[in-house]
Amino acid sequence: MIKAQDLTATAVARLTTLDNSAYTDIARSRASLNLLASIVSSSSLAGTDIAHALLANPYEGQQDAGCPSPADDQAVRAARHAEVIPQMAGHLGDAAHQLDLSAIGCRYLAHGITEDLASAQEHRAASAHQTTAPALTRPQYDALASLVGGGRLYESLQRGAGVTRVATSDGVRVSIATYRALARHGMVTADTSTSLYHGQKITVTELGRRALAQSRPHTAPTTPPKSAVRQGASR
Repeated sequence: MIKAQDLTATAVARLTTLDNSAYTDIARSRASLNLLASIVSSSSLAGTDIAHALLANPYEGQQDAGCPSPADDQAVRAARHAEVIPQMAGHLGDAAHQLDLSAIGCRYLAHGITEDLASAQEHRAASAHQTTAPALTRPQYDALASLVGGGRLYESLQRGAGVTRVATSDGVRVSIATYRALARHGMVTADTSTSLYHGQKITVTELGRRALAQSRPHTAPTTPPKSAVRQGASR
């Protein structure tokens, strides 16, 4: 019984610590807290069952003066033992069942917390990776800057086939390949609750805005300046 009480006290302490920790910010942590609370309940019920077994125990103390003769007392004692032994066995069996539930719960709890912490670490690593916006090409930069002012993704029929296009509020032409590259990097999203035929609203994400906050991508001139052409012609 003392061990069952120690188990309950330890489970309560762990539950309090876990409930006051940063673990509660992790997805699926509520299930672990509920499981640990059930372990507290099971271990506490085990202690209660053991206490009931102790209460049913036929103790061998002496009766008061004037009680039946020793022979009669022996018969009464034997009858009492025969009556309470099944009761005690039932209480102890219930206690063992509750302790089994506690042990199973502890194994599931340890496995669940380990998985939750690993998933949270992977999520933090992925988020940290996404905090730095990837470098943009000139067409991607221009498209993203234009979509900040508003845009829609829509589909129209052309020669009997559906063609997906991007329309911006300022009329800047954005190729569907450029849009899909931005979407793949998580810089833009479209409202899929609306049909493509009506036009899905395009939103620039926080990652996309960080990409725009970086310096404009440099593109080397494809033709020399006019002054250089004139100098070359005068030689």
